[in-house]
Amino acid sequence: MWVGANIGLVTDTPQPEFVVPPVRVDGPVMLAEPDPAWTRWYLHEEARIRGALGGRVVQIEHVGSTSVPGLAAKPVIDIVLVIADSSDEKGYVPDLEAAGYGLRFREPWWYEHRFLVDHPRVQIHVFTVGSPEVERMLLFRDRLRSCADDRELYERTKRELAGGCWAYVQDYADAKSSVVEQIIARARTAAADEV
Repeated sequence: MWVGANIGLVTDTPQPEFVVPPVRVDGPVMLAEPDPAWTRWYLHEEARIRGALGGRVVQIEHVGSTSVPGLAAKPVIDIVLVIADSSDEKGYVPDLEAAGYGLRFREPWWYEHRFLVDHPRVQIHVFTVGSPEVERMLLFRDRLRSCADDRELYERTKRELAGGCWAYVQDYADAKSSVVEQIIARARTAAADEV
């Protein structure tokens, strides 16, 4: 993922190709208490995306904190959308734009990730079939749904970090990375133990 603090600086870290530059926050990240309406909101967005793309949707999932019942979150619906080839933007981006979503950036070096939004509360992460990032996102979500200890650890981490002064929301997300990786590692271990 990109590091907001590196925008405009010379860096070895690959940066997204921004279509629309990110907006500076320069403050805390606001978390909302869990809201059961988030599931209905996701289902509405899923129907909207399926209506725009039809059979080009290989897989679509609600991810991110709003997909985990009982977890405080930024009130933003994160969606992972899997299609045949996410690098073929002309094959799906115009239809998503016609449905009201806007392409914000592309990360060709990171599994051909494309990021679209319906500002300010819906984010779509588009990947190609077989992307390992989709499996990671779902593994993380499912672990938070099924393991109260990891869900509580993640929420505690989010609340501690949210009050900081962040230049970009992505900086806040990046600060959670070590805890996210610990949870994913435990999820992988638990999955291996089940086999």
